Amino acid sequence: MRALREAVDSGRLAPGTRLPPYRSLARDLGIARNTVADAYAELVAEGRLSARQGSGTRVAHRAAPLPSGRDAPTRPTAARPVVHDLAPSSPDASAFPRSDWLTSVRRAVSAAPSGAFGVGDPRGRPELRTALAEYLARARGVRTEPDRIVVCAGFAHALRLLGGILDGPVAVEAYGLAFHRGLLTEAGRPTVPLTVDRAGARTAELAVTGARAALLTPAHQFPTGGPLHAERRALAVDWARAHGGLLLEDDYDGEFRYDRQPIGAVQGLDPDRVVYLGSTSKSLSPALRLGWMVLPAELVDPVLAAKGSRELTSGVIDQLTLADFLAHGAYDRHLRRMRRHYRRRRDLMVRTLADRAPDIRVSGIAAGLHAVLELPENTEPLALGTARRLGLALEGLRPYRHPDSTMPPRDGLVIGYGTPPDHAFPAALDALCQTLTTLPRD
Repeated sequence: MRALREAVDSGRLAPGTRLPPYRSLARDLGIARNTVADAYAELVAEGRLSARQGSGTRVAHRAAPLPSGRDAPTRPTAARPVVHDLAPSSPDASAFPRSDWLTSVRRAVSAAPSGAFGVGDPRGRPELRTALAEYLARARGVRTEPDRIVVCAGFAHALRLLGGILDGPVAVEAYGLAFHRGLLTEAGRPTVPLTVDRAGARTAELAVTGARAALLTPAHQFPTGGPLHAERRALAVDWARAHGGLLLEDDYDGEFRYDRQPIGAVQGLDPDRVVYLGSTSKSLSPALRLGWMVLPAELVDPVLAAKGSRELTSGVIDQLTLADFLAHGAYDRHLRRMRRHYRRRRDLMVRTLADRAPDIRVSGIAAGLHAVLELPENTEPLALGTARRLGLALEGLRPYRHPDSTMPPRDGLVIGYGTPPDHAFPAALDALCQTLTTLPRD
Protein backbone atom coordinates (compact mmCIF):
# COMPACT_ATOMS: atom_id res chain seq x y z
CA MET A 1 0.00 0.00 0.00
CA ARG A 2 2.81 2.43 0.82
CA ALA A 3 4.46 1.80 -2.56
CA LEU A 4 1.18 2.23 -4.43
CA ARG A 5 0.32 5.40 -2.50
CA GLU A 6 3.69 6.92 -3.38
CA ALA A 7 3.37 5.92 -7.04
CA VAL A 8 -0.13 7.44 -7.32
CA ASP A 9 0.61 10.58 -5.30
CA SER A 10 3.78 11.35 -7.26
CA GLY A 11 2.07 10.84 -10.60
CA ARG A 12 4.32 7.90 -11.52
CA LEU A 13 1.14 5.83 -11.92
CA ALA A 14 -0.98 8.03 -14.17
CA PRO A 15 -4.76 8.35 -13.74
CA GLY A 16 -6.56 5.58 -15.57
CA THR A 17 -3.64 3.13 -15.34
CA ARG A 18 -5.02 -0.37 -14.90
CA LEU A 19 -3.52 -2.40 -12.07
CA PRO A 20 -2.99 -6.16 -12.39
CA PRO A 21 -5.83 -8.37 -11.10
CA TYR A 22 -5.29 -9.03 -7.41
CA ARG A 23 -5.04 -12.79 -8.00
CA SER A 24 -2.17 -12.28 -10.49
CA LEU A 25 -0.34 -9.82 -8.26
CA ALA A 26 -0.73 -12.12 -5.24
CA ARG A 27 0.72 -15.02 -7.20
CA ASP A 28 3.66 -12.93 -8.44
CA LEU A 29 4.44 -11.63 -4.93
CA GLY A 30 3.89 -14.97 -3.25
CA ILE A 31 1.32 -13.64 -0.79
CA ALA A 32 -2.33 -14.35 -0.03
CA ARG A 33 -4.97 -13.05 -2.44
CA ASN A 34 -6.91 -11.51 0.43
CA THR A 35 -3.86 -9.43 1.36
CA VAL A 36 -3.78 -7.81 -2.08
CA ALA A 37 -7.57 -7.50 -2.19
CA ASP A 38 -7.56 -5.71 1.18
CA ALA A 39 -4.80 -3.35 0.04
CA TYR A 40 -6.73 -2.48 -3.12
CA ALA A 41 -9.90 -1.94 -1.09
CA GLU A 42 -8.12 0.40 1.31
CA LEU A 43 -6.70 2.50 -1.53
CA VAL A 44 -10.14 2.62 -3.20
CA ALA A 45 -11.56 3.92 0.07
CA GLU A 46 -8.82 6.56 0.18
CA GLY A 47 -9.76 7.71 -3.32
CA ARG A 48 -6.45 6.75 -4.89
CA LEU A 49 -7.87 3.81 -6.84
CA SER A 50 -11.23 3.10 -8.44
CA ALA A 51 -12.82 -0.27 -8.98
CA ARG A 52 -15.67 -1.03 -11.34
CA GLN A 53 -17.18 -4.38 -12.28
CA GLY A 54 -15.83 -5.49 -15.64
CA SER A 55 -13.24 -2.71 -15.79
CA GLY A 56 -10.83 -3.86 -13.11
CA THR A 57 -8.95 -1.67 -10.66
CA ARG A 58 -7.47 1.57 -11.99
CA VAL A 59 -5.74 4.67 -10.69
CA ALA A 60 -8.44 7.18 -9.85
CA HIS A 61 -8.70 10.45 -11.77
CA ARG A 62 -7.67 13.34 -9.51
CA ALA A 63 -6.98 17.00 -10.05
CA ALA A 64 -3.18 16.71 -9.75
CA PRO A 65 -0.52 14.73 -7.95
CA LEU A 66 0.10 15.81 -4.38
CA PRO A 67 2.86 18.44 -4.02
CA SER A 68 6.29 17.21 -2.97
CA GLY A 69 7.03 20.18 -0.72
CA ARG A 70 9.79 21.46 -3.02
CA ASP A 71 9.83 23.71 -6.02
CA ALA A 72 9.32 21.87 -9.28
CA PRO A 73 12.53 21.36 -11.22
CA THR A 74 13.08 23.56 -14.20
CA ARG A 75 13.63 20.53 -16.43
CA PRO A 76 12.64 16.85 -16.18
CA THR A 77 15.02 14.49 -14.47
CA ALA A 78 17.14 12.30 -16.71
CA ALA A 79 15.89 8.97 -15.41
CA ARG A 80 12.96 7.42 -13.60
CA PRO A 81 13.02 4.65 -11.05
CA VAL A 82 12.98 1.23 -12.63
CA VAL A 83 9.41 0.46 -13.67
CA HIS A 84 10.08 -2.21 -16.32
CA ASP A 85 12.88 -4.70 -15.69
CA LEU A 86 14.38 -6.26 -18.81
CA ALA A 87 17.89 -6.52 -17.40
CA PRO A 88 19.54 -9.80 -18.48
CA SER A 89 20.71 -12.75 -16.39
CA SER A 90 17.78 -13.02 -13.99
CA PRO A 91 15.01 -15.64 -13.88
CA ASP A 92 11.34 -15.03 -13.09
CA ALA A 93 11.44 -14.90 -9.29
CA SER A 94 7.67 -15.42 -9.09
CA ALA A 95 8.11 -18.85 -10.70
CA PHE A 96 10.20 -20.32 -7.88
CA PRO A 97 8.68 -23.76 -7.08
CA ARG A 98 7.73 -22.96 -3.49
CA SER A 99 5.51 -25.96 -2.79
CA ASP A 100 7.87 -28.55 -4.27
CA TRP A 101 10.86 -26.94 -2.57
CA LEU A 102 9.08 -26.96 0.78
CA THR A 103 8.24 -30.64 0.31
CA SER A 104 11.92 -31.36 -0.30
CA VAL A 105 12.96 -29.29 2.73
CA ARG A 106 10.76 -31.33 5.02
CA ARG A 107 11.78 -34.63 3.54
CA ALA A 108 15.50 -33.80 3.45
CA VAL A 109 15.69 -32.44 7.00
CA SER A 110 13.73 -35.37 8.39
CA ALA A 111 16.03 -37.90 6.69
CA ALA A 112 19.33 -36.11 7.35
CA PRO A 113 21.76 -37.72 9.81
CA SER A 114 22.58 -35.73 12.92
CA GLY A 115 26.11 -35.21 11.67
CA ALA A 116 24.78 -33.11 8.81
CA PHE A 117 24.17 -30.28 11.26
CA GLY A 118 27.74 -30.15 12.52
CA VAL A 119 30.89 -28.88 10.82
CA GLY A 120 30.57 -29.93 7.22
CA ASP A 121 32.78 -31.30 4.47
CA PRO A 122 34.25 -28.43 2.39
CA ARG A 123 33.46 -30.47 -0.73
CA GLY A 124 29.74 -30.16 0.11
CA ARG A 125 27.17 -32.64 1.37
CA PRO A 126 27.67 -36.15 -0.08
CA GLU A 127 23.92 -36.40 -0.77
CA LEU A 128 24.11 -33.39 -3.08
CA ARG A 129 27.33 -34.43 -4.81
CA THR A 130 25.88 -37.88 -5.49
CA ALA A 131 22.64 -36.42 -6.86
CA LEU A 132 24.56 -33.93 -9.01
CA ALA A 133 26.82 -36.63 -10.46
CA GLU A 134 23.76 -38.61 -11.56
CA TYR A 135 21.86 -35.62 -12.90
CA LEU A 136 24.77 -34.05 -14.78
CA ALA A 137 25.64 -37.37 -16.42
CA ARG A 138 22.06 -37.88 -17.56
CA ALA A 139 21.14 -34.32 -18.55
CA ARG A 140 24.42 -32.70 -19.60
CA GLY A 141 26.68 -35.60 -20.60
CA VAL A 142 29.15 -34.83 -17.80
CA ARG A 143 31.53 -37.67 -16.86
CA THR A 144 32.38 -37.56 -13.18
CA GLU A 145 31.95 -39.09 -9.74
CA PRO A 146 30.87 -37.46 -6.45
CA ASP A 147 34.41 -37.10 -5.08
CA ARG A 148 35.34 -34.83 -8.01
CA ILE A 149 32.50 -32.38 -7.34
CA VAL A 150 32.98 -29.39 -5.03
CA VAL A 151 29.92 -27.39 -3.98
CA CYS A 152 30.34 -23.62 -3.88
CA ALA A 153 28.22 -20.48 -3.54
CA GLY A 154 27.69 -19.88 -7.25
CA PHE A 155 29.75 -19.28 -10.37
CA ALA A 156 31.58 -16.20 -9.10
CA HIS A 157 32.71 -18.06 -5.98
CA ALA A 158 34.00 -20.91 -8.14
CA LEU A 159 35.89 -18.49 -10.39
CA ARG A 160 37.53 -16.83 -7.38
CA LEU A 161 38.71 -20.21 -6.11
CA LEU A 162 40.03 -21.28 -9.49
CA GLY A 163 41.74 -17.94 -10.03
CA GLY A 164 43.83 -18.62 -6.96
CA ILE A 165 45.24 -21.92 -8.26
CA LEU A 166 45.65 -21.29 -12.00
CA ASP A 167 48.94 -20.34 -13.63
CA GLY A 168 49.47 -17.65 -16.23
CA PRO A 169 46.96 -15.70 -18.35
CA VAL A 170 43.41 -16.86 -19.00
CA ALA A 171 41.84 -16.61 -22.45
CA VAL A 172 38.28 -15.29 -22.36
CA GLU A 173 35.64 -14.54 -24.97
CA ALA A 174 35.93 -11.02 -26.42
CA TYR A 175 32.35 -10.37 -25.35
CA GLY A 176 31.54 -11.41 -21.80
CA LEU A 177 30.96 -10.14 -18.27
CA ALA A 178 33.50 -7.57 -17.10
CA PHE A 179 32.77 -8.81 -13.57
CA HIS A 180 34.18 -12.23 -14.40
CA ARG A 181 37.24 -10.73 -16.05
CA GLY A 182 37.70 -8.60 -12.95
CA LEU A 183 37.65 -11.64 -10.66
CA LEU A 184 40.46 -13.23 -12.65
CA THR A 185 42.46 -10.01 -12.73
CA GLU A 186 42.11 -9.61 -8.96
CA ALA A 187 43.51 -13.13 -8.58
CA GLY A 188 46.56 -12.14 -10.62
CA ARG A 189 45.39 -13.78 -13.86
CA PRO A 190 45.46 -11.34 -16.79
CA THR A 191 42.86 -12.06 -19.47
CA VAL A 192 43.40 -12.38 -23.23
CA PRO A 193 40.40 -11.95 -25.57
CA LEU A 194 39.30 -14.53 -28.16
CA THR A 195 37.34 -13.27 -31.16
CA VAL A 196 33.65 -14.18 -31.07
CA ASP A 197 31.37 -14.67 -34.07
CA ARG A 198 28.12 -16.52 -34.77
CA ALA A 199 29.85 -19.88 -34.21
CA GLY A 200 31.11 -18.83 -30.77
CA ALA A 201 34.68 -18.19 -29.69
CA ARG A 202 37.38 -18.74 -32.30
CA THR A 203 39.25 -21.36 -30.32
CA ALA A 204 41.89 -21.72 -33.04
CA GLU A 205 43.33 -18.49 -31.61
CA LEU A 206 44.16 -20.21 -28.30
CA ALA A 207 47.52 -21.43 -29.60
CA VAL A 208 48.85 -17.86 -30.01
CA THR A 209 47.47 -16.31 -26.81
CA GLY A 210 50.06 -17.67 -24.37
CA ALA A 211 47.18 -18.58 -22.06
CA ARG A 212 47.26 -21.58 -19.75
CA ALA A 213 43.49 -21.71 -19.31
CA ALA A 214 40.40 -20.60 -21.24
CA LEU A 215 37.00 -19.55 -19.90
CA LEU A 216 34.23 -20.41 -22.39
CA THR A 217 30.40 -20.42 -22.50
CA PRO A 218 29.89 -23.28 -25.01
CA ALA A 219 26.17 -23.92 -24.47
CA HIS A 220 25.08 -20.33 -25.17
CA GLN A 221 27.65 -17.58 -25.60
CA PHE A 222 26.92 -14.68 -23.29
CA PRO A 223 25.88 -12.14 -24.35
CA THR A 224 25.98 -12.56 -28.15
CA GLY A 225 24.15 -15.92 -28.16
CA GLY A 226 24.65 -19.17 -29.99
CA PRO A 227 26.40 -22.43 -29.06
CA LEU A 228 30.08 -23.11 -29.66
CA HIS A 229 30.42 -24.93 -32.97
CA ALA A 230 31.37 -28.61 -32.74
CA GLU A 231 34.62 -28.08 -34.64
CA ARG A 232 35.62 -25.29 -32.26
CA ARG A 233 34.82 -27.46 -29.26
CA ALA A 234 37.19 -30.10 -30.60
CA LEU A 235 39.88 -27.48 -31.29
CA ALA A 236 39.63 -26.23 -27.70
CA VAL A 237 40.06 -29.74 -26.30
CA ASP A 238 42.96 -30.42 -28.66
CA TRP A 239 44.65 -27.20 -27.50
CA ALA A 240 44.24 -28.16 -23.84
CA ARG A 241 45.76 -31.60 -24.45
CA ALA A 242 48.65 -30.33 -26.55
CA HIS A 243 49.61 -27.41 -24.29
CA GLY A 244 48.77 -28.80 -20.87
CA GLY A 245 45.98 -26.23 -20.69
CA LEU A 246 42.66 -26.17 -18.86
CA LEU A 247 39.17 -25.30 -20.13
CA LEU A 248 36.75 -23.64 -17.71
CA GLU A 249 33.27 -24.46 -19.00
CA ASP A 250 30.64 -22.01 -17.82
CA ASP A 251 27.46 -23.95 -18.59
CA TYR A 252 25.54 -20.71 -19.03
CA ASP A 253 21.92 -21.34 -20.07
CA GLY A 254 22.75 -24.99 -20.74
CA GLU A 255 19.33 -26.15 -19.53
CA PHE A 256 17.22 -23.62 -21.46
CA ARG A 257 17.35 -24.50 -25.14
CA TYR A 258 14.24 -24.10 -27.29
CA ASP A 259 15.08 -25.20 -30.82
CA ARG A 260 16.26 -28.71 -29.90
CA GLN A 261 17.51 -30.78 -26.98
CA PRO A 262 20.22 -29.11 -24.88
CA ILE A 263 23.75 -29.56 -26.24
CA GLY A 264 25.98 -31.80 -24.14
CA ALA A 265 28.80 -30.35 -22.08
CA VAL A 266 32.33 -30.02 -23.47
CA GLN A 267 33.52 -31.69 -20.25
CA GLY A 268 32.32 -35.02 -21.62
CA LEU A 269 34.99 -34.82 -24.32
CA ASP A 270 37.87 -34.76 -21.81
CA PRO A 271 37.11 -34.79 -18.07
CA ASP A 272 40.82 -34.38 -17.28
CA ARG A 273 41.16 -31.12 -19.18
CA VAL A 274 37.82 -29.42 -18.48
CA VAL A 275 36.41 -27.88 -15.30
CA TYR A 276 32.62 -27.87 -15.54
CA LEU A 277 30.89 -25.00 -13.68
CA GLY A 278 27.17 -24.79 -12.95
CA SER A 279 24.72 -23.22 -10.52
CA THR A 280 21.04 -22.81 -9.65
CA SER A 281 21.08 -19.05 -10.23
CA LYS A 282 19.13 -19.24 -13.49
CA SER A 283 17.35 -22.57 -13.15
CA LEU A 284 15.92 -21.94 -9.67
CA SER A 285 17.00 -18.71 -7.98
CA PRO A 286 20.16 -16.65 -7.39
CA ALA A 287 19.03 -16.34 -3.77
CA LEU A 288 19.97 -19.98 -3.09
CA ARG A 289 23.72 -19.33 -3.60
CA LEU A 290 24.33 -22.89 -4.78
CA GLY A 291 26.85 -23.84 -7.45
CA TRP A 292 29.27 -26.64 -8.24
CA MET A 293 32.59 -27.42 -9.87
CA VAL A 294 33.24 -30.74 -11.58
CA LEU A 295 37.01 -30.98 -11.40
CA PRO A 296 39.81 -33.06 -12.89
CA ALA A 297 41.07 -35.35 -10.13
CA GLU A 298 44.38 -33.49 -9.80
CA LEU A 299 42.60 -30.18 -9.02
CA VAL A 300 40.34 -31.38 -6.21
CA ASP A 301 42.89 -30.97 -3.42
CA PRO A 302 44.19 -27.55 -4.59
CA VAL A 303 40.62 -26.21 -4.83
CA LEU A 304 39.75 -27.55 -1.38
CA ALA A 305 42.92 -25.95 0.03
CA ALA A 306 41.86 -22.62 -1.50
CA LYS A 307 38.33 -23.04 -0.17
CA GLY A 308 39.42 -23.82 3.38
CA SER A 309 38.07 -26.41 5.77
CA ARG A 310 35.49 -24.06 7.30
CA GLU A 311 34.75 -21.81 4.32
CA LEU A 312 31.49 -23.54 3.44
CA THR A 313 29.29 -20.56 2.38
CA SER A 314 26.41 -22.72 1.06
CA GLY A 315 23.96 -23.71 3.78
CA VAL A 316 23.66 -27.39 4.58
CA ILE A 317 19.85 -27.34 4.57
CA ASP A 318 19.78 -25.86 1.07
CA GLN A 319 22.28 -28.49 -0.09
CA LEU A 320 20.20 -31.31 1.38
CA THR A 321 17.05 -29.83 -0.12
CA LEU A 322 18.55 -29.56 -3.60
CA ALA A 323 19.77 -33.15 -3.34
CA ASP A 324 16.22 -34.30 -2.58
CA PHE A 325 14.82 -32.00 -5.27
CA LEU A 326 17.09 -33.65 -7.83
CA ALA A 327 16.61 -37.21 -6.61
CA HIS A 328 12.80 -37.07 -6.69
CA GLY A 329 12.57 -35.54 -10.17
CA ALA A 330 11.26 -32.16 -9.04
CA TYR A 331 14.18 -30.36 -10.69
CA ASP A 332 13.45 -31.99 -14.06
CA ARG A 333 9.75 -31.14 -13.79
CA HIS A 334 10.56 -27.54 -12.88
CA LEU A 335 12.94 -27.17 -15.83
CA ARG A 336 10.38 -28.56 -18.27
CA ARG A 337 7.80 -26.11 -16.94
CA MET A 338 10.21 -23.18 -17.12
CA ARG A 339 11.31 -24.02 -20.68
CA ARG A 340 7.68 -23.72 -21.78
CA HIS A 341 7.26 -20.55 -19.72
CA TYR A 342 10.36 -18.79 -21.10
CA ARG A 343 9.72 -19.97 -24.63
CA ARG A 344 6.29 -18.31 -24.53
CA ARG A 345 7.98 -15.14 -23.27
CA ARG A 346 10.56 -15.30 -26.04
CA ASP A 347 7.94 -15.89 -28.73
CA LEU A 348 5.83 -12.94 -27.51
CA MET A 349 8.92 -10.71 -27.53
CA VAL A 350 9.87 -11.76 -31.06
CA ARG A 351 6.32 -11.22 -32.37
CA THR A 352 6.04 -7.83 -30.71
CA LEU A 353 9.36 -6.62 -32.09
CA ALA A 354 8.53 -7.94 -35.56
CA ASP A 355 5.28 -5.95 -35.52
CA ARG A 356 6.53 -2.72 -33.98
CA ALA A 357 10.26 -2.59 -34.75
CA PRO A 358 10.68 -4.75 -37.87
CA ASP A 359 14.03 -3.22 -38.83
CA ILE A 360 15.70 -4.33 -35.55
CA ARG A 361 17.45 -7.69 -35.83
CA VAL A 362 17.04 -10.00 -32.83
CA SER A 363 19.74 -12.62 -32.19
CA GLY A 364 20.74 -15.15 -29.56
CA ILE A 365 17.22 -16.46 -28.98
CA ALA A 366 17.68 -20.21 -29.51
CA ALA A 367 18.41 -20.64 -25.80
CA GLY A 368 18.66 -18.81 -22.51
CA LEU A 369 16.76 -15.90 -20.99
CA HIS A 370 18.12 -13.00 -23.01
CA ALA A 371 18.39 -11.65 -26.52
CA VAL A 372 20.55 -9.11 -28.33
CA LEU A 373 18.89 -6.37 -30.37
CA GLU A 374 21.30 -5.16 -33.03
CA LEU A 375 21.17 -1.36 -33.39
CA PRO A 376 22.32 1.06 -36.08
CA GLU A 377 25.86 2.32 -35.61
CA ASN A 378 26.42 4.82 -32.77
CA THR A 379 22.81 4.62 -31.52
CA GLU A 380 23.39 2.57 -28.36
CA PRO A 381 23.84 5.64 -26.06
CA LEU A 382 20.63 7.18 -27.41
CA ALA A 383 18.69 3.97 -26.81
CA LEU A 384 20.02 3.63 -23.25
CA GLY A 385 19.16 7.23 -22.43
CA THR A 386 15.60 6.82 -23.72
CA ALA A 387 15.21 3.60 -21.76
CA ARG A 388 16.30 5.32 -18.53
CA ARG A 389 13.77 8.09 -19.04
CA LEU A 390 11.05 5.46 -19.50
CA GLY A 391 12.11 3.60 -16.34
CA LEU A 392 13.21 0.62 -18.44
CA ALA A 393 16.14 -1.46 -17.16
CA LEU A 394 18.26 -3.11 -19.85
CA GLU A 395 21.91 -3.10 -20.85
CA GLY A 396 24.01 -2.01 -23.79
CA LEU A 397 26.23 -4.42 -25.68
CA ARG A 398 29.41 -2.31 -25.73
CA PRO A 399 30.33 -2.69 -22.02
CA TYR A 400 30.62 -6.46 -22.53
CA ARG A 401 33.48 -6.03 -25.00
CA HIS A 402 36.97 -6.83 -23.70
CA PRO A 403 38.99 -3.59 -23.72
CA ASP A 404 41.91 -5.31 -25.48
CA SER A 405 39.82 -6.93 -28.19
CA THR A 406 40.56 -6.13 -31.81
CA MET A 407 36.90 -6.70 -32.67
CA PRO A 408 35.16 -3.45 -33.67
CA PRO A 409 32.59 -2.30 -31.08
CA ARG A 410 29.01 -3.23 -31.89
CA ASP A 411 25.91 -1.26 -30.97
CA GLY A 412 23.13 -3.26 -29.40
CA LEU A 413 20.86 -3.84 -26.45
CA VAL A 414 21.05 -6.90 -24.21
CA ILE A 415 17.57 -7.57 -22.84
CA GLY A 416 16.36 -10.25 -20.48
CA TYR A 417 12.88 -11.66 -20.86
CA GLY A 418 12.95 -13.82 -17.73
CA THR A 419 12.62 -11.26 -14.93
CA PRO A 420 9.21 -9.54 -15.19
CA PRO A 421 6.20 -11.40 -13.78
CA ASP A 422 3.59 -12.30 -16.37
CA HIS A 423 1.31 -9.35 -15.72
CA ALA A 424 4.18 -6.86 -16.18
CA PHE A 425 5.79 -8.35 -19.27
CA PRO A 426 3.56 -6.74 -21.96
CA ALA A 427 4.11 -3.27 -20.46
CA ALA A 428 7.87 -3.88 -20.41
CA LEU A 429 7.79 -4.84 -24.10
CA ASP A 430 5.78 -1.71 -24.85
CA ALA A 431 8.43 0.44 -23.16
CA LEU A 432 11.10 -1.38 -25.16
CA CYS A 433 9.30 -0.67 -28.42
CA GLN A 434 8.92 2.99 -27.44
CA THR A 435 12.66 3.11 -26.91
CA LEU A 436 13.37 1.63 -30.32
CA THR A 437 11.04 4.05 -32.15
CA THR A 438 13.26 6.97 -31.11
CA LEU A 439 16.25 5.60 -33.03
CA PRO A 440 17.16 6.94 -36.47
CA ARG A 441 16.44 4.66 -39.41
CA ASP A 442 18.95 3.84 -42.11
